[in-house]
Amino acid sequence: MAEKHYRSLAKAVSWRLTGSMDTLIITFLITGKLKWAFYISGVELFTKIFLYYVHERVWHKIAWGKIEKRPNYEI
Repeated sequence: MAEKHYRSLAKAVSWRLTGSMDTLIITFLITGKLKWAFYISGVELFTKIFLYYVHERVWHKIAWGKIEKRPNYEI
């Protein structure tokens, strides 16, 4: 089954929002500075969406571990 580019992008965005919240919380706990936490999580939000999208598309092209789903014809 093929996966459309917009699905990969939606997965990348939803995952990064989750990951960025994690980064924001950890950064705030370590530094105690909310401004730094927002700055760091904001920057990594965009860079990691791009990296995840590219990673997802590369893996989509790799056949390893995939099986072809055969139609189920029951009579």
